[in-house]
Amino acid sequence: MVIKMDKYIRIAGIINESIVDGPGIRMVVFAQGCKHKCPGCHNPETHSFDGGTLVTVESILDQARKNPLLDGITFSGGEPFEQAEMFAYLAREAKKYNLNIMTYTGYTYEYLLENSFRHKGWDELLAETDILVDGRFEIEKRNLLLKFRGSENQRMIDVHRTMVENRVVVMD
Repeated sequence: MVIKMDKYIRIAGIINESIVDGPGIRMVVFAQGCKHKCPGCHNPETHSFDGGTLVTVESILDQARKNPLLDGITFSGGEPFEQAEMFAYLAREAKKYNLNIMTYTGYTYEYLLENSFRHKGWDELLAETDILVDGRFEIEKRNLLLKFRGSENQRMIDVHRTMVENRVVVMD
């Protein structure tokens, strides 16, 4: 007899279909909890670590499996790297259904690499991410014309090419 252990993640919410949170049609999972608290943040209700709802990763995957039109899942926030182990697990499972992963973070790619040994799951979530939008939102650099980003300091990074080429590969 196999006993299945539920894995829980604290989220602020889910958008089942979006075309503005990454390429193609995407499910968006909003992490609950963020230390950055960027002034002008688009999702300030996600900052508290006590808010949101505790859900199983399996329930998120069930929602994703019901939509054959999805190209991928976007992890937004809050800060997904504050729950990196569970988001990495969700990403690994989603990839079994040919869904790509886009992750938004207030940390820079370089910071994540340099500090991954201090934070459980950071390296795993980074490895499972296809596209990373890195950097804090900076209201003075806000630009509504940017593709999938809020401020000009943020980069949209092709994580796999970056790892292979050992240099940050920014996408257009």
